[in-house]
Order: sequence, then structure tokens, then C-alpha cells
Amino acid sequence: MADRIYLGPAGLPPVGPAERRPSPATPGAEPATRPGQTFREALAEALGSPEPIRLSAHAAQRLQASGRTLTPEETARIAAAVDRAASKGARESLVLLGDLALVVSVRNRTVITAVTGERMKENVFTNIDSAVIL
Repeated sequence: MADRIYLGPAGLPPVGPAERRPSPATPGAEPATRPGQTFREALAEALGSPEPIRLSAHAAQRLQASGRTLTPEETARIAAAVDRAASKGARESLVLLGDLALVVSVRNRTVITAVTGERMKENVFTNIDSAVIL
């Protein structure tokens, strides 16, 4: 005890570092998280609400320049498409929604870029590993 400095109230003994003990698991219970799952993903899954889709600054700029906005219904459909792509192990996905093409980072749930209308024709989409057509 000579190497410990105690700054607490008089009469209480100093406390050392907490011991890490494994938490008791219920036999047959599934693990609380999947390997590689972030806390945010685990929380959203536990609450039963999907994590929202975010727009990168580039995607927001592209949508604004084209005069296009996403409705809540479209955002929900895109979120569902990202969930389906994630269930198949996709990392970067092309989501086609009518006259709108979105390249989405599945892991980050972020729309990287957006292409609308006529600009979509004869365009080449690179660095994707999947496509979801809505």
C-alpha cells in the first residue's frame, strides 16, 4: 500500500483497478453482437429501428443541383435496400430508384454520390460490388 496515493475521504480504504470478469451468458442464448458490428448498429438492431441513411456532402450537392429531394418514403426504401445489400455482404452498392442512381457505402449507410435523370444514361459506375433495383 505504500505505492498508492489515496485522495479519498478519511476512513475509506484505497481501491485498486477493477477486475474484469466474464459476464454470465444464458445457455443457448445468441451473442449480443455480431463480429464486426458497431455499437450503433447493435443499438439500432436492439431497438428495432433501422439506422438512418446519410448523404455525403457530394451527394447532397448533386441532388440540390438537379433540384431533386428525397421524400421520407424514398429514404425508407433506400434504407431497406441498404439493409438487403448488407445482408448479402455488400460493401459499396448501386441503388437504382426510378430516375435516380445512388452509390451507397453499405457499412457507413452513407450515399456517396447521386446521379439523376438523363445524366444516368451511358454513365459508368465503378467501385461497386452490388446493385439493388427498386
